[in-house]
Amino acid sequence: MTDAIQKPEKKKSSLLQLDARTRTRNAAEKRFKAYGMIAIAFGLLMLSILVFNIVTRGAGAYQQTFIALEVELLAGKLDKKGNRDLDDIKKVSTFGYTPLLSNALEAKVIELGIETDLKAKKMVGILSKSAAAQVRDYVLNNPNKIGETIGFEFLASSRVDGYLKGRVSRDSIGNDKNISPAQLDLVDALKAEGCLAKRFNMSFITGSDASDARPEAAGMGTSMIGSFFMMLVVLVLALPIGVAASIYLEEFAPKNWITDIIEVNISNLAAVPSIVFGILGLAVFINYMHLPNSAPLVGGLVLTLMTLPTIIISTRASLKAVPPSIRDAALGVGASKMQSVFHHVLPLAAPGILTGTIIGLAQALGETAPLLLIGMVGFIASNPPDSIATGLLSPNSAMPAQIYEWAKRADPAFYERAWGGIIILLVFLVTMNTIAVILRRRFERRW
Repeated sequence: MTDAIQKPEKKKSSLLQLDARTRTRNAAEKRFKAYGMIAIAFGLLMLSILVFNIVTRGAGAYQQTFIALEVELLAGKLDKKGNRDLDDIKKVSTFGYTPLLSNALEAKVIELGIETDLKAKKMVGILSKSAAAQVRDYVLNNPNKIGETIGFEFLASSRVDGYLKGRVSRDSIGNDKNISPAQLDLVDALKAEGCLAKRFNMSFITGSDASDARPEAAGMGTSMIGSFFMMLVVLVLALPIGVAASIYLEEFAPKNWITDIIEVNISNLAAVPSIVFGILGLAVFINYMHLPNSAPLVGGLVLTLMTLPTIIISTRASLKAVPPSIRDAALGVGASKMQSVFHHVLPLAAPGILTGTIIGLAQALGETAPLLLIGMVGFIASNPPDSIATGLLSPNSAMPAQIYEWAKRADPAFYERAWGGIIILLVFLVTMNTIAVILRRRFERRW
């Protein structure tokens, strides 16, 4: 008689007790959540550091040092004939106004009892090179004021402004020909008397670019106008062309090898570097079509080509997201294919289309490389355009190109303005992305 084989008894498990495999899975899930939280925290930390650096380095561009002076508009200097003829007054260049500034600053120093060994010609060195042009513009606009004493607020030179902001020190100006220790002593004395102070610099937002001799007068206003006209061209061209192409490819085009090639090429174009579009714009729009260099119209055409793939891809994704039952129901009640698309599918896909379009515009707004190739770089720009045609065809710059131009200049004041320009550009981008989110939530329909 053989002994019966005894099978090991199975351990009874309970749903209320965690076994080893469940504990292992739970531990892995907790680790994954912890990794995710660490990644998010790290990303937020890097974003905070980036924003902090941009704000701290660019905030100085929005504050500028001004000097208040009383300038006597001598008739013997500005209107020698005394007939108040504007053509005769225009013959006096900005160099003819510099002695008036020297006299005004010397009179202010004497009035305040400030002791200095500087001569009047050296004193005026603490003023911006744009001060003479500021007085000249005022005289040309108000020739009847010649002979009177008028109060002005002039920009201080970039070295003086940097000195008050801590960017320039007495040790760092040893070999600097633009400022001297004696001039800094005069600056300290004027500041103590309240004639020199820092305040908000609105001209940085509304002004135009300036030469290397007067970086303190540079502003972003003209480049903002250039970016506006470029975005106008992109919106007028890219939105209808991109949406129409998407509707045809998604709803009407036959599914064959030709449409497959088109779809692959659209996806590839979305990944092409932006500088390639700049070379294309240079070859086609400028060299072949002979459109003007540095014109926002050319920049808008180049950015339109770059933005079209993004708009087409996002629009097709929005159209695909509409359930097929919507199309079938419309066709089932007698609607034509065109009616089903434009009356039912397109309204439901509109939030996604708007979102994709705004994101595409925001991407185009921050592009620099294609604009550099067509000549839209920073320069001393002119007055705001008086019409849309002038704004589209006149040479101009754009915000990212202006920032790039400032960043490569030697004067630290331009570097400060580059950071300040980044703040304005980021405000535009955040605003556009916020509008995209609001529109999507406002018009989104659920089924």
